[in-house]
Amino acid sequence: MAERWTPESWRKKPALQMPEYPDRAVLAEVERQLASFPPLVFAGEARNLKKELARVAAGDAFLLQGGDCAESFAEHGANNIRDFFRVFLQMAVVLTYAAASPVVKVGRVAGQFAKPRTSPTEKRDGKELPVYRGDIVNGTEFTPEARIPDPRRQIEAYRQSAATLNLLRAFATGGYANLSNAHQWMLSFVKDSPQSKRYQDLANQITEALGFMRACGVDPELHPELRITDFFTSHEALLLGYEQALTRVDSTTGDWYCCSGHMVWIGDRTRQADHAHVEFCRGIKNPLGLKTGPSQKPDELLRLIDILNPDNEPGRLTLICRVGADKAGELLPPLVRAIKREGRTVVWSCDPMHGNTISSASGYKTRPFDQILKEVRTFFQVCAAEGVYAGGVHLEMTGQNVTECTGGARAISDEDLNDRYHTVCDPRLNAEQSIDLAFLLADLLKQERVGKARPLPAVAGL
Repeated sequence: MAERWTPESWRKKPALQMPEYPDRAVLAEVERQLASFPPLVFAGEARNLKKELARVAAGDAFLLQGGDCAESFAEHGANNIRDFFRVFLQMAVVLTYAAASPVVKVGRVAGQFAKPRTSPTEKRDGKELPVYRGDIVNGTEFTPEARIPDPRRQIEAYRQSAATLNLLRAFATGGYANLSNAHQWMLSFVKDSPQSKRYQDLANQITEALGFMRACGVDPELHPELRITDFFTSHEALLLGYEQALTRVDSTTGDWYCCSGHMVWIGDRTRQADHAHVEFCRGIKNPLGLKTGPSQKPDELLRLIDILNPDNEPGRLTLICRVGADKAGELLPPLVRAIKREGRTVVWSCDPMHGNTISSASGYKTRPFDQILKEVRTFFQVCAAEGVYAGGVHLEMTGQNVTECTGGARAISDEDLNDRYHTVCDPRLNAEQSIDLAFLLADLLKQERVGKARPLPAVAGL
């Protein structure tokens, strides 16, 4: 029988990837402060996301999840948030219109500050210091002072998350997401890209469709589904003290919800069944993500599913597969078969970023765009072959005009990486590459829909 869960029961378990704070008294005071702050999101919103993800699990919608590798205090600003949101809207409209698929929009935003790391230290020019673990923990500057974990950074992360959420909600419901604005979402530096014409053609079709509706007496302005959109937030639940401080009882149900984001996920490095991160997540009622990397075994995955979703609730658990383009065809089928055989209801999502990270000849950490596309294609092929629905993607992306992933429509090379390499951690898709990937996904979803097509029911009198 499982031990009784409480918001702090994780503290009795081994906890990997957690910083060692030198001043425990300051840490405790910060956590007390956070526990007194208003929640960032609400339980009802998290339940709404779970309902939407249940539609994805049933094959009736598609999950688009993406955003920054690690949010930055220094780059926080209205323009960056707007540019990310508009690229996300463009991707969603490509999938919705071109693939005729409802899209569940979940950003890696308003909370994605902590990062798991392979090594606890890093070396530069013979000097070794603690590794950067995200702005919520320490600083990027390579100095002993900046790399000391500082609990007070959690307060800044909370405030930035609140401000980001406020702006995103305004964009989503205040008119910016109106489909009539589809042409205006194009970023200036994307307008002369190879994908620009394809997107503009699609936007023209949407404009014509809206005009047709008006001519038929249907005013799109009176239909909120055409003027506003649902947008949810997510992040890795890595810094458990922060997550616990923002975990609250829902007054309408009596259940516990982590109110730092609508959805949280467990990373590939912290998914041990008897450790702290799984313990914390099993007790909250939010929809959960679980990263599954190359070392994941089917029996271990089934055990984790039993712990995290014992009632087999649709929409509760999303499996985010991140195995690498060259291993996906070998490693994914046994996992898919085991979950299908045992009748577990999950959302199958592909993270084509983390398994395809390499060091370039120029010394930059990068991700080849063709390998990202290859893993996405293989994921869809495996799901089709095994008879399950390829339900989503999980991307590290930005609305900024960066050069961090090689390839794409403009064929970014190793030499180009130095031009606009701005990430503080892992390389991200830029806007062009993100839209390019959206069109590929639309094509794959259309193929999947054609494969599942059923004859239309007979209509009386015809």
